[in-house]
Amino acid sequence: MAQLGSGALIVALALAVYGIVAGVVGARRRIPELVESSIRAVWGVTLLVLVAVAALLTAFLTHDYRLEYVFGRSSRDMPVYYVAAAFYGGQEGSLLYWAMIAGLLSSLALYLHRKRDRALIPYVAATVLSVETFLLLMLTIVASPFTLLPMTPPDGQGLNPLLRDPGMILHPPFLLGGFASFTVPFGFAMAALITGRLGDDWIRAIRRWALVAWGILGVGLLFGAWWAYHVLGWGGYWGWDPVENVALLPWLTATAFIHSIIVQERRGMLKVWNMALIVASFALSVFGTFTVRSGLIASVHSFAVSPIGPWFLGYLAVVVAVSVALLIYRLPGLQSDRAIESVVSRESGFLLNNLLFTAMAFATFWGTVFPLITELVRETKLTVGPPFYKQVNGPLLFAMMVLMGVGPLLAWRRSTPRLLLRNLLWPGVAGLVAGAGFLVLAGNPLAAASIAVTVFAVGTIVLEYWRGARVRRANTGEPYPLAVAMLVRKNGRRYGGYIVHLAVAIMAIGIIGSSFFQVERQFTLRPGESGTIGPYTLTYQRLDNRVTREGQQVAAVVDIAKNGEPRGTVETLRFFYRNYENQPTARMGIKTIGIDDVYLVLDQWDENGTVGLRAYINPMVSWIWVGGAVYVLGMITVLWPAPQPVRRGATRPVREAVLSEA
Repeated sequence: MAQLGSGALIVALALAVYGIVAGVVGARRRIPELVESSIRAVWGVTLLVLVAVAALLTAFLTHDYRLEYVFGRSSRDMPVYYVAAAFYGGQEGSLLYWAMIAGLLSSLALYLHRKRDRALIPYVAATVLSVETFLLLMLTIVASPFTLLPMTPPDGQGLNPLLRDPGMILHPPFLLGGFASFTVPFGFAMAALITGRLGDDWIRAIRRWALVAWGILGVGLLFGAWWAYHVLGWGGYWGWDPVENVALLPWLTATAFIHSIIVQERRGMLKVWNMALIVASFALSVFGTFTVRSGLIASVHSFAVSPIGPWFLGYLAVVVAVSVALLIYRLPGLQSDRAIESVVSRESGFLLNNLLFTAMAFATFWGTVFPLITELVRETKLTVGPPFYKQVNGPLLFAMMVLMGVGPLLAWRRSTPRLLLRNLLWPGVAGLVAGAGFLVLAGNPLAAASIAVTVFAVGTIVLEYWRGARVRRANTGEPYPLAVAMLVRKNGRRYGGYIVHLAVAIMAIGIIGSSFFQVERQFTLRPGESGTIGPYTLTYQRLDNRVTREGQQVAAVVDIAKNGEPRGTVETLRFFYRNYENQPTARMGIKTIGIDDVYLVLDQWDENGTVGLRAYINPMVSWIWVGGAVYVLGMITVLWPAPQPVRRGATRPVREAVLSEA
């Protein structure tokens, strides 16, 4: 397996270099055979990377501990699904996974676009192969997953305890896949800049691939939040950790891009914005990978310091330098076809949307790198904690929710204030009523204002569906449920986008509830004793010590009652894995009761069964996961191909048919 995998990567590296040269020379000298050879080189590199992936997976599943990477990430006592997931559980495997996803999507994109976008394709192939070349250099020279040990150990060390969780099967593949997916839109952007074909062709080609990357990364972020919530034990799901931040950055810029391209398609504007945003999304994906692998920033997500970090920093510098140089060179061709005619217009709304998302991305980026800058300049590392991000990004999020409500009601070119106010009336009333009611019930003005703008945004979505369904019903006579379904089917891009907006609003309600109204208490309890937190009574029953195939477990069993009514039993656990006895991990006891999550953490215990428990009441957290499911539904709706018009063959000559009807 080692020889097969390493050999495949070496041949893939040589083929990638050849493909770059063939694509560029073929395009410059107009040699179609070389261009076709470059496309096939992308397919060949992908196939060879898949061979390496298969070799590494086989080594894991057969417990081939001759490979240093397999020895350090797996053991015989691990369940087979964790053994397979250990494939991307370290630096080398995650880079191989990135190369695989980038290759698969690039191969598919070139296959689909090779005839329609012939002028761009050679440079798309050269760009994606340059990305693959860098990754293959890392995998063959700097950090090979096929390095052999001098002798074969009988067993491996096992996966890091923090990674032995169902989240390991879900979060890293989507997050890394999201990073890698930006290779395709970046390739089309570079091809457009190199060739100077900056019209609608590259935007048309890139839009769906940008949506794919944005959607995959968004799902990865959601799975990461869910994983953190039930494993890390601080009662939350997003801690503004540096690695969380760098994963969020490309999603923010990509979100701005998929909104901004609508303006270029419709009005020929914001071309510079669009090019800069897609380049930034790819560069920030590389930056995120560099941050995780360099070890420069302390994080629970980071790998140890390794020689990969400087290589990624150098590659990031090259990507930024080349992209910015091309962008500046092509600025004259990226000028807008039209100017914004009115501040109160949909074009202005999209421009403000770009400003808000990029401001949030910059604030998050600055907070992440600021400790490094202070350490470099003043030799003292200053930390930036969650309060900074909440104070800076909180108002930006508030403004985004307002814009999400107002934006769909704005007209292109110019909106008359009277018509806009009339359209805003019912969503605005709904938001004010909801905010006032929440203020009376909860007594928190800031939370009430946040609920008001969220309900306002939902009201706009409902209004848009209502207006569309009413028009369709008038034209077709369809009942309203069918009219709504057909609206989504016929125009999935628009109405699927509204589903995504609805998902964001649902998640916003969960974030508001859990951020403003979380309650925390600590208890020291003996078996049979109880403690109260809010309306809940927690009765500690016993402490179980269990021996499993992988190690030992300590579990506190707790009964939960609300207002005296039993609501079930939960266990909060600590795990001690073999080879990692000094690195215990946790699994929280979480019970969803109504809109509340009762969240229990086992902090300490002694031999007589006394335990120290930390308890949280997290209102509305479950709304975040519901919103995540709606987000996936909206993403699928947006990407689902629109139905094509039915074409029927003529049964008689057209001229004869026209004359007979006349």
